Amino acid sequence: MLGPRPVEAVTPLDPVHGGIEGRDSGFGIRAAALMPEVRSYWFPQAWLPSGIAERVRVDVAEGVIVAVSSDEKPCGTVLSGMVVPGFANVHSHAFHRALRGRTQTDRGSLWTWRERMYAVAGRLEPDSYYRLARAAYAEMVRAGYTSVAEFHYLHHSVHGQRYADPHEFSHALVAAAADAGIRLTLLDVCYLAGGFGQPTSGVQQRFDDGDAEAWARRLESFDPAGELVRVGAAIHSVRAVPADQLPAVVRGAGDRPLHVHVSEQPLENEECRAVHGCTPAELLSAVGALTSRTVAVHATHLTPGDITELASCCVCLCPSTEADLGDGIGPARALADAGARLALGSDDQSVIDPWFEVRALELHERLASGRRGRFGTTELLSAATAHAASGWTNLGAIAPGRDADLVCVDTMSPRTAGVDGAGILFAATASDVTDVMIAGRWMVRDRAHRTLGDVAAALDAEIGALWQ
Repeated sequence: MLGPRPVEAVTPLDPVHGGIEGRDSGFGIRAAALMPEVRSYWFPQAWLPSGIAERVRVDVAEGVIVAVSSDEKPCGTVLSGMVVPGFANVHSHAFHRALRGRTQTDRGSLWTWRERMYAVAGRLEPDSYYRLARAAYAEMVRAGYTSVAEFHYLHHSVHGQRYADPHEFSHALVAAAADAGIRLTLLDVCYLAGGFGQPTSGVQQRFDDGDAEAWARRLESFDPAGELVRVGAAIHSVRAVPADQLPAVVRGAGDRPLHVHVSEQPLENEECRAVHGCTPAELLSAVGALTSRTVAVHATHLTPGDITELASCCVCLCPSTEADLGDGIGPARALADAGARLALGSDDQSVIDPWFEVRALELHERLASGRRGRFGTTELLSAATAHAASGWTNLGAIAPGRDADLVCVDTMSPRTAGVDGAGILFAATASDVTDVMIAGRWMVRDRAHRTLGDVAAALDAEIGALWQ
């Protein structure tokens, strides 16, 4: 018997882990008294960077993983099932949660769906959006998401006038995420046109800052407090930001993450070609909007040249939404082969389930290609945990030095019983998540959200009020 096997080494002089415990510091205080508390957690299985490991101990101090070892006897807080890194929701419109199950029975298209979406956007105020977003974010946490990138374009009052505080809605979303316990990247969206060559009208005026310079000034003035919030920027689409305004958005974004809807529908491509003589990706490339900090969302209808243009970017696919809206199946395998990093998002919230999104990435590729095994499980987990796309660079793995975002999944539910190792990605659902830790704090324990309690009741109340 070889005893416990360390998965990652911890330096014996690491003060967080305990190295020089007991030595006098020179100030009459023992060094041990200055050390942060280390909490130990034990799991039957864990998905580590090296693969699935058995009987794993994870030590956490001040929200950071300080040690990981396998083949350990149960110790500390003992949990069941398998622990995986927290999932990243790289594209979200929180208020779209109010549309779930309300846009299906009349068939329709993306454009008729959009009218129902505008109806909800016209009814929201900062207080009601806070309550709806808080419940939607809690649903995300309950499903295993530990960060969300909110593609936020609802900025102004009903008729487009600015609030006294131009960040009323942004503050509401930050507070909602804080209460739900999820990491938030608030992507402030520039939205200036109702289509190619068309002004905004109706509810779109709530999105419109007038021009990109005014949008950039508002972005620069927003500096929310909190360790679990970041600010990024977004171009809604080449339909909603005129070409001559795009360079100012790129400048305004600075070194922040820059997200943009790209080629979601064939009509977008057709209109862009008619007006500019190029594809959306080509237009974005020409103005310097495609860099390593860029996340291209959807990227469904691409030419071979577009795939090359996006090779240095991250591409966020939203399989549940792309199916829900009939957008199509994007060339995920071709993008990955070209060098693009992949990420996943829940987008219109028709489904909030990272397990669904990650296997749909593979299953949609199978449908499009007629072949199985398009992505390996390591690739799939990487796409599901692509927090760096939203500015969270220290997440996505259970390893020393990484932030402690952990998701425990039941391996003995009717869906997961008998599943082998990494096959959990093809079996589990949000309902199988039992416990979720974010930044070292348990936000879900025994399938219950620790601050909101009954998430379903909160969703039902807020959505019902919006549709009255």
